[in-house]
Amino acid sequence: MSDGVACMWMRGGTSKGGYFLRDDLPADPAARDAFLLRVMGSPDARQIDGMGGADPLTSKVAVISRSARDGVDVDYLFLQVFVDRAIVADTQNCGNILAGVGPFAIERGIVAARDDETDVSIFMENTGQIAVATVATPQRRVTYAGDARIDGVPGTAAGVALAFRDTAGSSCGALLPTGRAVDVIEGVSCTLIDNGMPCIVIAAKDVGATGYEDRETLDDAADVKTRIEAIRLSAGPVMNLGDVADKSVPKIMLVAPPRHGGAITVRSFIPHRAHASIGVLGAVSVATACLVPGSVAASLATVPGGDRPALSIEHPTGEFTCVLGRDEDGEVTSAALLRTARKLMDGMVFA
Repeated sequence: MSDGVACMWMRGGTSKGGYFLRDDLPADPAARDAFLLRVMGSPDARQIDGMGGADPLTSKVAVISRSARDGVDVDYLFLQVFVDRAIVADTQNCGNILAGVGPFAIERGIVAARDDETDVSIFMENTGQIAVATVATPQRRVTYAGDARIDGVPGTAAGVALAFRDTAGSSCGALLPTGRAVDVIEGVSCTLIDNGMPCIVIAAKDVGATGYEDRETLDDAADVKTRIEAIRLSAGPVMNLGDVADKSVPKIMLVAPPRHGGAITVRSFIPHRAHASIGVLGAVSVATACLVPGSVAASLATVPGGDRPALSIEHPTGEFTCVLGRDEDGEVTSAALLRTARKLMDGMVFA
């Protein structure tokens, strides 16, 4: 790869990373992963010899290709490049990086832009689900300028609306992998849930936290991190995820009652570092847990009524609103939310 590979670096939601066309990367997964580790500068805590930002949130990759599926525009594979370990994981989706997939597909000519706005249907290869991104395209060109604001990102940008359907059990086979609203793992009551992101929802107070700490405080809380990692390792097999020691899922979600008028407060681990905000599909899974009778989250949440409640998930740098659709039985059937994206660089990357 001494001649470089075409790449667009983008911020998607509260994450950023490299966006590649599938045909521009090595076809062999092992060779592809070795290349991406070099691109990011992993394994190294500073990622000093690569493009990574020394944080899981800035060490991400989207691999995009034209889809052969009926009614689908593009296929999207998300890859999490670990920072200090030589691991490239494909065991999860990333809804933040997803926010950049639609703009990238239009910029690369895979999808033709329409007047005003363009819908891009996206098959998420990691979990076999479909999302639809609505991208601002005035005069049939992608624009990143706009007045949408999301917490965790300074300033404003063009909004990217994301709609999800049928994400329940995307990785674990069922919304509640054990069929129970609460399981006791390592002596702690947990809700094991997967509505697009496998999560373990735990009352923060049950593992020695408050749920209101900032990111730095939680990253320094060795006792809390040791305890939740033991829970995560024990939960992996019963969530149908197997041995998760080298996997980026399930995520840990420490929850507490809301303080700022939202539905619930969350402190997320991804999985070994505290998240600066919260991931898109992690927020969807926690919001869904708030609607599951008897769950850990439901016992702490303030939930608005209606068939399409808007749940504000409070996190360390603000809030994240998920609008959930429910059927006549109260089952969650859809999720919609707003993200933003911005193109940072388009050129060649070297490894």
